[in-house]
Amino acid sequence: MVGRRSRAVSVYLRLSRKRGMDTAEKARVAMAEPPGDHAPPRGLRRRYSIACRTVGGFPSYTVMPRAGRESGAAVIYLHGGSFFREISWWHWRFIGRLAAAGHRVEVPIYPLAPRHTYRDARPYLTEVYRDVLSEFDPARVVVAGDSAGGTLALTLAQSLPETGLPAPARLILLSPCLDMRLSNPEIDRVEAVDPWLARPGLLEAGRVWAGGDALGLPELSPINGPLDGLPPTDLYMGTHDILHPDARLFAERAGSAVRFTEVAGAFHVYPLVPVPEAGPAIRAILAAVAHCDGRSAAPEPEPRPRHGNS
Repeated sequence: MVGRRSRAVSVYLRLSRKRGMDTAEKARVAMAEPPGDHAPPRGLRRRYSIACRTVGGFPSYTVMPRAGRESGAAVIYLHGGSFFREISWWHWRFIGRLAAAGHRVEVPIYPLAPRHTYRDARPYLTEVYRDVLSEFDPARVVVAGDSAGGTLALTLAQSLPETGLPAPARLILLSPCLDMRLSNPEIDRVEAVDPWLARPGLLEAGRVWAGGDALGLPELSPINGPLDGLPPTDLYMGTHDILHPDARLFAERAGSAVRFTEVAGAFHVYPLVPVPEAGPAIRAILAAVAHCDGRSAAPEPEPRPRHGNS
């Protein structure tokens, strides 16, 4: 089980975050607020080379080590936020870890609900991916994302065969929403112990993001999309996350393509939060990306246990 610090963070999240999304009405109020600033923090801009360009009408940042450092892999990182919240300091902090390891990180600022739907995001993300492939061999490209961004990372990978684009070398998914219907009966049991996510708010955000389409469509719920031919996929999930039951089901269906790490008692996107349980996940993620960077023969991380702390 998780330690004292994670339990304290869980209490904070239950009081400050979960209550704000525990009804559909509260979710609608939250979505009506301005999305916020997507600019990288000043400290990140001091440490790394950061450029912003427009792709299909939306911004995308490129974060790289300063000149003189060899570039490793190219990581396309898609941030979470229930499809309506802008990228946050926590996301930039993790992006900084990737850049510090010598990798180029592409950060698409994808269009958000309620002003946009998934139909606007899909072509944009495909175009960003195409741009990265114009500079990097796909064997050096990693697509990663947390929460809603993990959902988008997986649906992007599933859509690539129809676009004629090659698959990335690896997918890294942190607590993705894999079935936006949230109808798995096991969610009822987990909902009581999840300190962060609330089903009513997530369902409302999903309905707005879907723009009137059925939530079970593969373009929205990747558990219903093609699972054959996925690149090697690392999936991280805490058991105190209402998205956990669908993650376990997805890993079972996808088979050997997915390396599933679940941490008993951990909450949503725990690798992004400064708790002890995040350490092993961050180290494993950096090792997996290094394996794709083309600079060294970094060994593949050892398979991790499916249950308990990893």
